[in-house]
Amino acid sequence: MLKNIALSGVGAIAFAAALGVTPGQGIAPGLGIAPAHAAEFSCNTARLIVPWGAGGGTDIIFRIFADAVNKSGAKPQLQVVNIGGQGGNKGAKEARKAKPDGCTLFAIHQSALTSFLTGRVDFTWDAFEPVVMLTQTSPIIGANSSVPWNNVNELVAAAKKAPGTILAGGTLGSTSHFWFLLLEDAAGIKFKHVSYDGTRQRMTALMGKHIQVGEINLAAAVKNIQSGELKALGIFTEKRHPLIPNVKTMTEQGIKLVDGTYRGISAPKGTPADKIAHWGEVFKKAASDQAIIDSLGRKGTTVAFKNPAESKQYWSSTFNLWKGIATKVGMYKGG
Repeated sequence: MLKNIALSGVGAIAFAAALGVTPGQGIAPGLGIAPAHAAEFSCNTARLIVPWGAGGGTDIIFRIFADAVNKSGAKPQLQVVNIGGQGGNKGAKEARKAKPDGCTLFAIHQSALTSFLTGRVDFTWDAFEPVVMLTQTSPIIGANSSVPWNNVNELVAAAKKAPGTILAGGTLGSTSHFWFLLLEDAAGIKFKHVSYDGTRQRMTALMGKHIQVGEINLAAAVKNIQSGELKALGIFTEKRHPLIPNVKTMTEQGIKLVDGTYRGISAPKGTPADKIAHWGEVFKKAASDQAIIDSLGRKGTTVAFKNPAESKQYWSSTFNLWKGIATKVGMYKGG
C-alpha cells in the first residue's frame, strides 16, 4: 500500500527546517504563481512520486519545491508520494504506468540513465515526458587525509604511473561511479573501483582509509572537508564553491567536467503539452524564489532550472554521453 504524505503543518515545517529555511519565510508563500497555460485537470491534487524514501536529501529537495507550489495556490495541489526501493526503479515503474493526465509527476535524476545502461530496467528517461530540471548537486573528488595528493592533477599523475591501483569508492553502476568513469575518460586514467551502498558508507571508508578516493558532496561532507578529516581534490562546479573556496574546479585543473546530480520533474509518456506547460510554469516560479535558492545553496545544491524543451535536450545529450562511456568500459547492457 502506498503511503501518501501531505505537505502541510508540522511535516512541511520539519522539512523546511532541514534545509535551513525559516518557517513562514523560506517556502515562498507569496510567489503568486498564475500559469499562463490554462490547462484543465481531472484532479484537485496531483501525485509527485519520489522514488526514494522520506527524509533523504533528494526527498527533502522535492518536498521543498512541492510545498512552495502548494503555498502559491497553484492548482492542482501537489502531494509527495514516496515509493522507495530498487534504487529508484520501483517508483519509476509506478510513474511510468500512471495515466498521462497531468495528475501524476515523477521526481527524476540520472539514476534513470544508469539503471537502463546497466540493465536493471528496460526503459530510461524517454519513457517519460520531461517537464523541468530544478537543481544540480555537483560531486567532489574526495580523498582520505593520508593520501599525498592535494588536487586532481596530482591524483591523475599518480594514476598514470600506476594504472588500476588507486582505490576509488562509489556505488557501482550509479552516478557516484559514473563521475569517476567520466574522470577516467577525460584524463586517460584507470582506477580500481570499490562499491559501497551509499554516501555514508563511502565516507566511512574514506575516513577509515580503506579507500583512497571517493565521490562525496557538500551536503554530507562539508564539515569533514573544513576540519581536514577529508581532502577535496576537485569539484565539478563551474565556479569555486563559497563553502570550500580553496578547492579548485575540475576545469581550473585542465579537466573539462562541469556536471552534477540533476534533479527534475517528468510526467508519464503521452501527457498533453498544455499540462506539461502548466507544470513547467508552476515550477519555474518556485525555482525563482530566493529563499529556496539560498537554503539549497547552503547545502551545496544549486537551483539550475531548465524548461521542458531544455530538459529534453539535457536528457538526450547526457544519455548519449553516458551510453558511450558505459559501452567503452564494457558496462552497457541496455537494448
